[in-house]
Amino acid sequence: MRRFATIALLGVTATGLLAGLILHLAGAEAAGDIVWAAVTGVALVPATGWVISALRSGRLGVDAIAVLALAGALAVREYLAGALIGVMLATGRALEDYALRRARHDLNALYERAPHSARRYEDGMPRLVPVDQVCPGDLLSIPSGEIVPVDGLVAGDLALLDESALTGESIPVEHTAGEAVRSGVVNAGAAFDLRATRTAADSTYAGVVALARQTETDSAPVVRLADRFAAWFLPATLLLAAAAWSLSGEPVRAVAVLVVATPCPLLLAAPAAIASGLSRTARHGVVVKGGGALERLGQARTLILDKTGTLTAGRPQVVDVVAAPGARADDVLRLAAAVDQMSSHVLAAAIVDAARTHRAALPQPAEVREKPGTGTTGVVEGHRIEVGKAVASSCLEWERAQRARAALDGAMTVWVTVDGQATGVILLRDAIRADAARTLRRLRSAGIERMVMLTGDRAEVAESVGIVLGVDQVLAEQTPAAKVRAVRQEAARAVTVMVGDGINDAPALAAADVGVAMGARGSAASAQAADVVLTTDRLDRLADAMDVARRSRRIAVQSAATGMVLSLLAMAAAAAGALAPAAGALLQEAIDITVIVNALRALRPVRGTRAVVDPATEALLRRFETEHSTLRPPLELIRETADELGETPSAASLDRLREVHGFLTERLLPHERAEEQRLYPAMGQVLGSPEATVTMSRAHAEIERLVRRLGNHLALAEADGVRAEQLDDLRACLYGLHAVLLLHFDQEEEAYFSLTVGSSAE
Repeated sequence: MRRFATIALLGVTATGLLAGLILHLAGAEAAGDIVWAAVTGVALVPATGWVISALRSGRLGVDAIAVLALAGALAVREYLAGALIGVMLATGRALEDYALRRARHDLNALYERAPHSARRYEDGMPRLVPVDQVCPGDLLSIPSGEIVPVDGLVAGDLALLDESALTGESIPVEHTAGEAVRSGVVNAGAAFDLRATRTAADSTYAGVVALARQTETDSAPVVRLADRFAAWFLPATLLLAAAAWSLSGEPVRAVAVLVVATPCPLLLAAPAAIASGLSRTARHGVVVKGGGALERLGQARTLILDKTGTLTAGRPQVVDVVAAPGARADDVLRLAAAVDQMSSHVLAAAIVDAARTHRAALPQPAEVREKPGTGTTGVVEGHRIEVGKAVASSCLEWERAQRARAALDGAMTVWVTVDGQATGVILLRDAIRADAARTLRRLRSAGIERMVMLTGDRAEVAESVGIVLGVDQVLAEQTPAAKVRAVRQEAARAVTVMVGDGINDAPALAAADVGVAMGARGSAASAQAADVVLTTDRLDRLADAMDVARRSRRIAVQSAATGMVLSLLAMAAAAAGALAPAAGALLQEAIDITVIVNALRALRPVRGTRAVVDPATEALLRRFETEHSTLRPPLELIRETADELGETPSAASLDRLREVHGFLTERLLPHERAEEQRLYPAMGQVLGSPEATVTMSRAHAEIERLVRRLGNHLALAEADGVRAEQLDDLRACLYGLHAVLLLHFDQEEEAYFSLTVGSSAE
């Protein structure tokens, strides 16, 4: 409604000003003055309302000067000046409404997700009843894919639940008989029975909804930039106008002072710059819900980030395949993927994707059976394959070692057995986004002083991610209520940005000064609760948006300050009698145009903290990035070969060494040399100095040295076989190569290849 009123006011005042001008040019000056007086009166009504509204909220804004100028113009019959002020006010209000209109924190998706019914057992059969009728002690049936309606205990053997809505953790969690289950989670396995322990109103998910409503109502509107100057500008203007009238005895001078003091530079410059910033962020795939959110984003000093789906990919990935003694990792992955290609489980999909990445030929399985919470079995190439939980085997020491490693790495284990014997284990982890580290560094460069990672995930997993990314604090195992408390504590100290993507993040997003939702894959609730939505699944866009926000705010303040200085000079001239009200209004219009043109500089692209990559270098980056993806999997062959070097090397050991050396000399070293000759010089130009690639070149030299040393060992072994005295140094060489290559690949992907993520931002 307000929007249409503002547009109508602009239309009436602009039309009236033009009509009065036409009448004056036609010689009907009296009629023209009447029209201008009417325009002044029309503008005076809403302007007075704005002042009254501001007074009711406990503040007196600079709109009061406009009211006095309009009233004064009518009193001294300076109707043209009044009409000009009316048009300027209407224009400023229209721009302000466009630039600073905030989207409501509409959390409908969060509310609508709440279950409305439950399947309660009555006479031994599950019957659909309203969820409000469920009482503690009732036995409920939870079909596959449905949301758990109330808090309760697992009454069956096992429940496999997707708890991402509450914890943000992407990997389903198993709950055995008697374990507690919270409402709002999704049954990701077979149907199970639940014994209700609370009513729907008292359950976990109802608390999340109530929390979201509370934090939504706690949000306060942003005070306009112009009002921040009112504390000193308004009294100064009134004193100068009174002094001009008192000293000269001419009330028209006071009106002239008020006319040129009408704060249109403030009313127009800030909205124009902010509106330009909003347009700029949209080109980066960032929707900012209003100028207030953009302005606060430019002031942010603290950043809180959810882990799963924000700093990590949100999808589990295979990070390693460990073969049992006597088995090969390639065979373990191939057999597991052959069985899992018939499963819809999220971990099965990750295993199949990894096998396809390795270009493994997957045989067709037979007799495939899937037991939720346990795994999948099938017959492949005449062997019974089991993929899932570990089974009893003779490799207890090896299994314990793998469990310990998984715990240290924060990884999930999927065990593979062949004909009842443990053959290997597949480790999966939710990988850190390739652009996460670079984006966090950019955000620090943009002014973020403190970074906190907030997650419902386990502490050891969260800490491992936090250490890699260098955040200042990690808060793990956080409930939605705890997340809101943490956000509010940070917001009490500094302007705080919260980034998340799940339904469980919606209350925290609404509680932050600026909520940012990963809208591409995140929930509708988080997107609606947020002030900023990243429409592409790219964290680097947040850094782009912050660059734009800070620049837009800087231009807005600069434009307003410039306009104020010019207005003060004009006020002095008006007080001295050098400016009539109408001339002052025209001068003020010229000042307005000046500051608006300056404010529109915010539309121009800005490099900010993002490195600009030219098309030729980007093509090189993408080429070598693709090569990295094909070279990474065979790196595990180096470690596996070192693992298999026993105290008495066999002919097979020599074959593996030949295979490793062939991979290194025929595929990996040519890749590294091409990087050194083509990519690194180009990156030196992009990053501003050839010194930027020195550490990477040093890694290349170390890789070359270790490959040459391995070649020397192989040459000795070709004559007499692998000798016992070679083993220690040979293992050290292989393990060293594996470690250096993994670190080098990670560094290149973070420092260089992540640039391709943001290279096409414009």
